[in-house]
Amino acid sequence: MSLALYGHPFSSYTQKVLVALYENAIPFEFRCLGPDTPQHAAEWLRRWPLGKFPLLLDGERSVVETTIIIEYLQLAHPGPVRLLPADSMAALDVRFLDRFFDLHVMQWVQHAVNGALTGDAVKREEGLALAAKKLDLAYAWLEKQLAGRTWAAGEAFTLADCAAAPALFYADWTQRIPETCPVLRAYRARLLARSSFARAVNEAREFRPLFPLGAPDRD
Repeated sequence: MSLALYGHPFSSYTQKVLVALYENAIPFEFRCLGPDTPQHAAEWLRRWPLGKFPLLLDGERSVVETTIIIEYLQLAHPGPVRLLPADSMAALDVRFLDRFFDLHVMQWVQHAVNGALTGDAVKREEGLALAAKKLDLAYAWLEKQLAGRTWAAGEAFTLADCAAAPALFYADWTQRIPETCPVLRAYRARLLARSSFARAVNEAREFRPLFPLGAPDRD
């Protein structure tokens, strides 16, 4: 098998790539990074000493950064689901939304998580407060942006949805999407019902106690 993915099932960015792989049923070996697999960690760090995951290995070629990995998969291992439109302007819209979910949703979830991981109660509350403020701004923008759309960029499932699925999954755990955002809540529900993301969520279910903010008893 030529493709291998280094990551962790509970990682949002690993899930982002897993969704893309599952969408097109691309065969790959998953190499989980954890205390029970030191051999995987050693090889991963040898190939990417910056220590960020996921990392895709295709033969001897290493590909990092989730957006680049998904675009690489479309070029090197295309399948029936085209995750980036052929039209350049439409592709630009998809790339923008991909960045929005990574930088304006998931980044603030990570900010709150990092505050909690310090073990300092003050830093935890400060991190949560700022994340809540930023996420509420993102929710309000998305509520208008997604109106009349099935998926993030329109009627087709794309790279933007690969980013949105884990980002909104964990964001709702961090700062619940309010009832005043029914469009966004419905979009998150559609993502959870998508077989590719449902599979990623189920594969990570056992790791929920690791969520430092406390995983709610809901998807």
